[in-house]
Amino acid sequence: MGRRSTKENKNIYFTSREEAGLTRAQASELMEYVSESRIDKIENDRTIVQPSDITAMAKAYKKPGLCNYYCTHECSIGKDTVAELQPSNFSELTLSIFNTLNQLNSQKERLLEIAEDGTVREDEAEDFVAIQDNLNKMSATIESLKLWVDQAIADGKIDKEYLEEAHEKIN
Repeated sequence: MGRRSTKENKNIYFTSREEAGLTRAQASELMEYVSESRIDKIENDRTIVQPSDITAMAKAYKKPGLCNYYCTHECSIGKDTVAELQPSNFSELTLSIFNTLNQLNSQKERLLEIAEDGTVREDEAEDFVAIQDNLNKMSATIESLKLWVDQAIADGKIDKEYLEEAHEKIN
């Protein structure tokens, strides 16, 4: 590997490549269609990064979280619609899922009452917002668990083929 850069204020793409231990030339080879000069331009904020660049980097750098970063920080649609995922471990994610499920379980009767007339009245709004918040928390936790799995696969801690075989068996 070449010299490590001393540049300050490196963007996430620059640091991700360095953390993967790759030079721009090595990264370009792994990404096939992304040139070394394009990587330089992306890392130095001299070009607009494209989704195809991000997916290639995420795979080459074994950092699937780059996709979520791009969606939540750079994509004009994703900024408003995608939750930023925070790295977490399997135990924390599992506890969060069960905690949120318990909260939602206690709120299900109230949701049925609110939904009965097909509208959310003023006196129901606070309860409805609390239910929405828990559903959003559950959604974000599920997405974080998916990201955890993707990272574990990238790190070689989970065998992707084994998971795919297990998935086929249960479906």
